[in-house]
Amino acid sequence: MNERPTVRAHREAAAVLREGDLAIDATAGNGHDTVFLASKVGISGRVLAFDIQPEAIASARARVEAAGFGERVIFHEASHATMGAHAEPSSVSAILFNLGYLPGGDRTVITTSGETLAALDAAAGLLLPGGILSVVCYPGHPGGDAESEAVIEWAGGLPEDFPVEINRRLDTLRPAPFLVLVKRR
Repeated sequence: MNERPTVRAHREAAAVLREGDLAIDATAGNGHDTVFLASKVGISGRVLAFDIQPEAIASARARVEAAGFGERVIFHEASHATMGAHAEPSSVSAILFNLGYLPGGDRTVITTSGETLAALDAAAGLLLPGGILSVVCYPGHPGGDAESEAVIEWAGGLPEDFPVEINRRLDTLRPAPFLVLVKRR
């Protein structure tokens, strides 16, 4: 059985995150990745969580508070493309993107190629050597195919000190979510 992209993203991020680290949830959504990151950075670490939707920030904040990690997370109701204004270059150990739309929310409000590519450029500059950036792409919804292909093209243009791994299933009837992993040497 194949591992879900989100499970693999968490496993890969867990391998690099340590107590006191800085991590970013680029797309806070309902807060699952935010809670995961907060659990890994520990009491002295911080997570920056971004989302443009107030309902996503509220949902993520509630999940983070319920987990007891409220003091570890700083929420930004803003585009993930603004993350570079909130962290120093080469200061972040792990950055997680979970593209698409807010589960349970308005499916017409989606991440878009332009904003996502700007965010990915910012994210690459924020990663520490040894850090990891994961992008879970969701083709198959309006806008998702184009955004997914834009992410693959972006990853293919990275310099050699950013090795890329793409985990994509091709044996499905509908386009399946897939994972793009970028590490910084």
